[in-house]
Amino acid sequence: MSALTSESRFVDSFETRIADINSVDIDKLHALSMSVAWPHRREDWQFLRDFGHGIAAIDEIGRILGSAMWFPYDGRFATIGMVITSPRLQANGAGQWLMGHALDQVAGRNLGLNATRAARRLYLSLNFVREASVFQCHGEAILPPDMELPPGAAIRAVEADDLEAIAALDSIAFGADRTLLLARLLANSKGVVLTRAGRVEAFSLCRRFGRGHVIGPVVAGNDADAIAVVHPHVVEHAGAFLRLDTREKGGTFADFLSRCGLPIYDIVTTMSLGEPWLPVPGGRGMQEPKTYALVSQALG
Repeated sequence: MSALTSESRFVDSFETRIADINSVDIDKLHALSMSVAWPHRREDWQFLRDFGHGIAAIDEIGRILGSAMWFPYDGRFATIGMVITSPRLQANGAGQWLMGHALDQVAGRNLGLNATRAARRLYLSLNFVREASVFQCHGEAILPPDMELPPGAAIRAVEADDLEAIAALDSIAFGADRTLLLARLLANSKGVVLTRAGRVEAFSLCRRFGRGHVIGPVVAGNDADAIAVVHPHVVEHAGAFLRLDTREKGGTFADFLSRCGLPIYDIVTTMSLGEPWLPVPGGRGMQEPKTYALVSQALG
């Protein structure tokens, strides 16, 4: 057993052990994320625990010193997220220790994650490679002007029967089947679909998260369709805190977010281990669906 995957170790003079994240009091996990200024509520932690797997580092007096989670979508791919170490331990190798255990659990899969600035060096040391930037856009939403729908398009609320169609679009954009995740999200979100001749060609979901609401995922074949399915959520939450995480640095979609009071607040880095996660730029058809907004930085 290597130092990276030992079951316990001394960290900051206390013996620290690994525990299943589901055995940890959720209030302590909430306190951990608050200690690094992450916005996750208790409910956000519970959603992630219900869908994924994880570990926590606990010292001998019961303090939670770190966490790491993974979200397998099939036998080939998983995302890593919620990798947190308390500020006083970040220089003591606790992050590598936690990641060593997480990587053991997902061995054999290609991996993707979205790295904060503070964690980027850790992931590079574990041979993750950079793929793209994610722009965290948030603020008090501004009521957008009325808009014309793209040619041939109609907008309506998501219905339960839409799950198969939106999962098919999402699978192309994301690169793995997320039907189970999308089913959970539909139960906790308001959604919008864009159709042409009755066929679903774009969708968006919006749910409670952190300080307000987050829009994501958003999947569409072009900027105009993406704007059309995001617009109703911005209208509904005008004057309130709203967030959307996107890899769109420029173009009409990014301009729309800025006009809606959602400027770039922070930038994280999409990274992968194994096969590349994201499509090669220019390698997809003009109308092939792509991800305009992430579910979250943990889930991609």
